[in-house]
Amino acid sequence: MISSGRWLKWSMITLGIETSCDETGIGIIDRGRILANLTASQIVHTRYGGVVPELAARNHIKSIMPLIRVGLEVAGIKLAGIELVAATNGPGLIGALLVGLSFAKSLAIALKKPFVAVNHLEGHVYALRFDGRRPRYPYLVLLVSGGHTELVLIRKEFAYESLARTADDACGEAFDKVAKLIGLPYPGGPYIEKAARSGRVGAVKFPVPRPKRLGFSYSGLKTAVLYYLRDHPGGNPDDIAANFQEAALDHLTAVTRQALKQTGVRYLGIVGGVSANTRLHEKFRGLAREFAVTLLIPGLQYCTDNGAMIARAGVARYKKYGASDINVDAVARQSLEELET
Repeated sequence: MISSGRWLKWSMITLGIETSCDETGIGIIDRGRILANLTASQIVHTRYGGVVPELAARNHIKSIMPLIRVGLEVAGIKLAGIELVAATNGPGLIGALLVGLSFAKSLAIALKKPFVAVNHLEGHVYALRFDGRRPRYPYLVLLVSGGHTELVLIRKEFAYESLARTADDACGEAFDKVAKLIGLPYPGGPYIEKAARSGRVGAVKFPVPRPKRLGFSYSGLKTAVLYYLRDHPGGNPDDIAANFQEAALDHLTAVTRQALKQTGVRYLGIVGGVSANTRLHEKFRGLAREFAVTLLIPGLQYCTDNGAMIARAGVARYKKYGASDINVDAVARQSLEELET
């Protein structure tokens, strides 16, 4: 932890590197102001219907240096102007994480600058602080993406309490799998949302998961779609997409409603790739009105994995705890509650 006698300036030009899955993200920020935020997506996985870990790592290797060069040009700074280097060390695909983490460590050593390891989920939480917004403690965050579906109560900075996790599939993962079942490309979320606009809500009845405890579960809903397709081989894909989406998002709102009743917080944030879904926005705006809470959802470019959120979380961690051990490892699984404080 930083000693009380040490002065740390808030204005630090910080490079954030995100390589937890199949998107290479580079972000450069200064005093919370975004100087550059670039992401290279890997379309190679589309043909396989999901992320192939080895291909993801190889593509990160190809993309990371060119992306940083462009990011520096956009930001209008030299590499030597970077004052802090932050990178995701987990959770995620180990091979993919190691590319960004190893690069960031090497760069920090070469520049003789401090390095900070950042939890990917914490990065998403700090994406809520862009665009001049700042939730007040305590507040509730719904982390919803291809790999994570979780409700977290944040009582104060770096104090996380998980209230609800998925017992099986994450919400975004269910979107991907259902998209594949009805013949839509990967990643499934945007294609499901697009198809749903032409579908008829109510034309197909899918059960909204209702766990007995505060938690999420998507395997049953996914199986219900599978059985419907088996029994209705000529079913309209748009109708299936629309009604699957309604059930999936109704499940999110139902569990979040329980958590809002339980906690009484006044701020609710939604982060992760699924938070880009416009139908989700509509449903949660209604929930926010119902409970008179302030709803915070990052701008579209900050919903999905990006380097700016890693830079922002890295600055916050460095301010309070100083630089990370240069030997910090990549980890496939790490909850927010497990983070060292």
